[in-house]
Amino acid sequence: MDKENLNTDANSSPLGKLEGANIVIINYGAGNIKSIQFAFKRLGFEALLTNNPDEIKAADKVIFPGVGEASSAMQKLKESGLDYLIPQLKQPVLGICLGMQLMCKSTEEGNTNGLGIFDVAVKRFSNTVKVPQMGWNTINNLESDLFKDIKDNEFMYLVHSFYAEQCKDAIATTTYDVEYASALKKDNFYGVQFHPEKSGEEGEKILKNFLELNTNN
Repeated sequence: MDKENLNTDANSSPLGKLEGANIVIINYGAGNIKSIQFAFKRLGFEALLTNNPDEIKAADKVIFPGVGEASSAMQKLKESGLDYLIPQLKQPVLGICLGMQLMCKSTEEGNTNGLGIFDVAVKRFSNTVKVPQMGWNTINNLESDLFKDIKDNEFMYLVHSFYAEQCKDAIATTTYDVEYASALKKDNFYGVQFHPEKSGEEGEKILKNFLELNTNN
C-alpha cells in the first residue's frame, strides 16, 4: 500500500480526512502492540504506545490490545489504574483478542472479573476440539460500520482458547466448537476476537473502518 497516496490529497484519499488523527495503543505489558502499530503505519498513520491516562483520554481513537493470560493482564490494568479509566472513555475504543475478553464481565481463565463493558461471560472451548483455535476462520452475521465493505464468510486470523458467548452485543459470529461472538459493540466500545493486524488486506480494512468511526456507528 502506497503511503504517499494515502495522505497527500485530503479530497481524493480515503483516509485524508483523518490525517493527523491521534491514535493511542494502550501499552500495559500484555499486548501485541508492535504488530498493531506496524499495521497502522502501513495505513499511513503513527500510533502512540502509552499507558499515560492523559494521553489516552486525549486520543481520537484508542486500541486496547492483549495477549497472554487474563488474570495477570487484569492485574497489570489494576496496578496502573487502567481498569478504572478504560470503561470511562468516550471516544471509540477497540479491544483486540484478550483486550476484548477483558472488556467482558468475566472470564473462566483464572476465574477473572473483567471490566464489565460487555455484559457477557467468556468461556473455554471444550475438549472436543483442538485448543487453542489457531489459524484462519470465517466471520459472519456482520453488523456495524466496523465491517463496512467486509463480506460474510471473510477469513480472519485467530489464536485463542476462550470465547465470548453469543449475546445482544454481538456484531459478528464465528463457529468453532460452538457459535460465539467474534466481535462486540456497545456504545463507543468495540471488540474483536480475531487479529485484524494479522488478517491481511481485509483485516487492515477493519482497522481503517475503525479510524473512520464516530460514536454513532
